[in-house]
Amino acid sequence: MTREHTHTIASAKGSPKAHAGPGRPRCYDEAEVLDKALQVFWRQGYEATSVDDLTAAMGLSRSSFYSAFGSKHGVLIAVLKSYSDAALQALEHLAEGPRDQAVKAMLDALSDPAGGPRGCMLVNCITELAPQHEEVAELGRHHLKRIEDLFSRALSPDNPDAARDKARALAALAIGTLTLRKSGVPPESISTALEAARTILAT
Repeated sequence: MTREHTHTIASAKGSPKAHAGPGRPRCYDEAEVLDKALQVFWRQGYEATSVDDLTAAMGLSRSSFYSAFGSKHGVLIAVLKSYSDAALQALEHLAEGPRDQAVKAMLDALSDPAGGPRGCMLVNCITELAPQHEEVAELGRHHLKRIEDLFSRALSPDNPDAARDKARALAALAIGTLTLRKSGVPPESISTALEAARTILAT
């Protein structure tokens, strides 16, 4: 989602060691290997990434890889869930501030005008894979729904449903700016567009 989220999986997972089964502790940090897989998928995309690419980056043997995750797709789903959890946790923290500050802070974090062309990992995967992979599509829908919920509560704490349409517009605005970033639009132009859109939505 933003640069702040590229290395948050380790802190979001909370458990430094995972277990392969009863009495069989894995000899690696699951959060760490998932973060390494995230970087590969984010850089290369899903289809262009091979199992060899992942095992090399994650420091796992093929047997450990398949035992832990089952497949390349299994790794992707684990990565996306961790990425989504970390991103939403960061947004929840921003949403706790005063209304005007919270909405602006969340919109800026989601858009991250200076974040470069890489974009949001989850949005990238939705664009690439959702038409063929329902599990990715469902993760995307859940993630976007949670973002809408946070905007709705920030806009109208007493009646979030009343702010649902505006919240959805803000979420769509943030996602749209990622396309501008990926196409190389300068950060200052994206920031100007965000400010103009905020003014329109405030009316």
